[in-house]
Amino acid sequence: MTAIQSLGRIGTLAAAALLVLAVGVKPLHAIETDSPAPPPDPLVKKNTDHKKPDSKQKKKKNKKKKKSDAEFLREYRAARALMLEHEYRAGIAAMHAIGHDEHPDIANYIGYAYRRLGDYDDAKVWYEKALAADPGHVRTWSYYGMWQMEQGNRLKALDDLAKVKLICGNTKCQAYAQLKAVIDGTASY
Repeated sequence: MTAIQSLGRIGTLAAAALLVLAVGVKPLHAIETDSPAPPPDPLVKKNTDHKKPDSKQKKKKNKKKKKSDAEFLREYRAARALMLEHEYRAGIAAMHAIGHDEHPDIANYIGYAYRRLGDYDDAKVWYEKALAADPGHVRTWSYYGMWQMEQGNRLKALDDLAKVKLICGNTKCQAYAQLKAVIDGTASY
């Protein structure tokens, strides 16, 4: 092996390590997008007086939080179902109505719906919002790669496929398989 080949391999390894650091491996959203983690409740104050809340206060607070988490999931699933039924405009409106556009799963599906409507500029904006909220959001990287293919950017789509593989840790996850099929021309999504 020549010195140039050695430097090339070191450079490749360094680039891969930087990509892992930049993407931030978060397998939390890697499998289920039908059950995203509800957003934190900004109205819930942290206990700053270092007193433990009494059990009644704690139960009441937990019950209220669980109700809002359940409501978030119900509304998210209903909005997502509209999109999966090709009711993209209604799905976008329903996602906005949830009131958490900053949530990566919500921003991702808004981007998906705009892409399916052929509004590629808005799709890009929403995919980038999803990735700003969670740089390791595997479903968004997969959908963004599909967006890249639809724009004729095969090399960028291959970059996104590599990110999906890093986040998933393998090539067996659904997000990888779907994007790979689109890149290979065996599917459209």
